Amino acid sequence: MSEIRLAAEPRNEFGKGAARRARRAGLVPAVVYGHGHAPVHLNLPGHDLMLALKTPNALISLPIDGKQEFVLPKAVQREAIKRTIEHVDLILVKRGEKVTVEVPVHTEGELAPGGNLLEHVLNALPIEAEATHLPESVTVSVEGLEAGASILAKDITLPSGSSLAVDGDAVVLQVIGAQVEAVEEEAEEAAEAEVEA
Repeated sequence: MSEIRLAAEPRNEFGKGAARRARRAGLVPAVVYGHGHAPVHLNLPGHDLMLALKTPNALISLPIDGKQEFVLPKAVQREAIKRTIEHVDLILVKRGEKVTVEVPVHTEGELAPGGNLLEHVLNALPIEAEATHLPESVTVSVEGLEAGASILAKDITLPSGSSLAVDGDAVVLQVIGAQVEAVEEEAEEAAEAEVEA
């Protein structure tokens, strides 16, 4: 994954009033912390940040104290209705450092015929990888899977340099049988019971 460079300006005013003024100017208040450093308060360009955060685990490069630093999004607060970004917490990372992140699980292929449903038990897979080489997602084939089948974390092929940060026996995906058949069976059993009575 390539880094995303964002402009940043130091934030010297604090409180709700200052945050509202920053947002009106198209900026998002942010805090950068980690590696034993004191938290750094910044304002980031709102539109550019929103685009950057569309990529899961976006590696962002920011100018902090006169040098470019890598950060990862840790927590994003959004406005409840408009979903605009209100505030973001970022964590400092270094090249070569291993970090634990959750990557989205994408599926490809068709389930076996019969109206089965695919349940995502885990929408994102916790993995450990080098901070500057985080995968955007993992893809799993569900081609031909039948009801009752499941895919465990250890069954998923991870990008090179990544390792699982969850129990290998954790269920990630499972195929559930069509519910229509169960309803029909119950109706048939009820009908048979009425005939016998």
